[in-house]
Amino acid sequence: MPSEETEVVVVGAGQAGVAMSEHLGAHGVPHLVLERDRIAERWRSERWDSLVANGPAWHDRFPGLEFPDVHPDGFASKDQIADYFAAYAEKIGAPVRCGVEVTSVRRHTGRPGFRVRTSEGSIDARFVVTATGPFQQPVIPPIVPDGAVHTQIHSSAYRNPEQLPDGAVLVVGAGSSGVQIADELRRAGRRVFLSVGPHDRPPRQYRGRDFCWWLGVLGIWDAETPPRGAEHVTIAVSGARGGHTVDFRALAGSGIELVGMTASYDHGVLRFAPDLGTNIALGDEKYLAFLRAADAYVERDGLGLPEEPEAHALGPDPECVTDPRSELDLADAGVTSIVWATGFAADYSWLDVDAFDENGRPEHRRGISREPGVYFLGLPWLSRRGSSFIWGVWHDARHVADHIATRRSYLAYASDERPGAALATQHN
Repeated sequence: MPSEETEVVVVGAGQAGVAMSEHLGAHGVPHLVLERDRIAERWRSERWDSLVANGPAWHDRFPGLEFPDVHPDGFASKDQIADYFAAYAEKIGAPVRCGVEVTSVRRHTGRPGFRVRTSEGSIDARFVVTATGPFQQPVIPPIVPDGAVHTQIHSSAYRNPEQLPDGAVLVVGAGSSGVQIADELRRAGRRVFLSVGPHDRPPRQYRGRDFCWWLGVLGIWDAETPPRGAEHVTIAVSGARGGHTVDFRALAGSGIELVGMTASYDHGVLRFAPDLGTNIALGDEKYLAFLRAADAYVERDGLGLPEEPEAHALGPDPECVTDPRSELDLADAGVTSIVWATGFAADYSWLDVDAFDENGRPEHRRGISREPGVYFLGLPWLSRRGSSFIWGVWHDARHVADHIATRRSYLAYASDERPGAALATQHN
């Protein structure tokens, strides 16, 4: 059976794939976007019910379309975000094929391009863009054996408190997902333990401006490399209930017991690292440094933003921080569920090309792979700090599309497609 042909195959129709399609379309580049489920499927089926965006609607969007039913300063729900990307794909006429899974990509031998094998047949393409993003395989550390508690799930499988059996819950991970899930469970009347690791916790708002605005004016979004040792540090920020600053002291005051990083398990007892106070203090330090940078910016530019001295007052540490629990007997504490908000790993087993380092991580420069013709999009720090955010991936996609268009022009020069090529052939 003959293979279908196109110039570019984009794998994945989430925010990265839709953005890529827009820019390829603007260049007039023939392409297909292949999606194994629906457009923005992870927003629909791999997030909890009450999730909202962590950035306001004026910021977390593409330039060509606003959210229709969300106030600019509001936070879109997960379903509104999924609908937004589906509407955007329709608006730009993106050639998305849903229900098509890519099973392998291999370079042709003796001719340019790649053979893309899918659940619906094969496609030959000159270029391949991997737009599957960073959230592919949920990671659950092998600490607590199966059967030790009634339920262990990753945050991507958590939906709501009613999903879990009666009893206390341990939430492992203090990034945006972990703190929001822990808070929701506590508000539902559960006893909750929250295992807190290293984190960054910016203010939701400061001096009348959202933290996304501050990251922009302070140039933090444009940072090209993460601080040393902070490549994978989680950010604790929330758009829930209209948006608020994540405050671990307030979480403890509401009844959530904070514990250190989950370290080991033995015969029903979970042990925690003695790092809770340090993790809270380092998070506080980053928070206060952010406020000082914002204050310096206001003073330097003479902005009339209202002062907010109370934001600098942290208050005393709760007892669970000053005298932290070192271990927890799960049965005695009534813990029946563990929710692992511990991130994701990438899965490129289908991409059989020379584009990875010795640890299996993509080697690229601003999304341009070391394997000619292969590109990556939607990864953290692809070009800068904002790369894995909705607006950031749109700008990265433009750079990748520009590179593809430039490569096509060079390739066309060597063929009869270049301007004047046919006339030159006639004169010879």
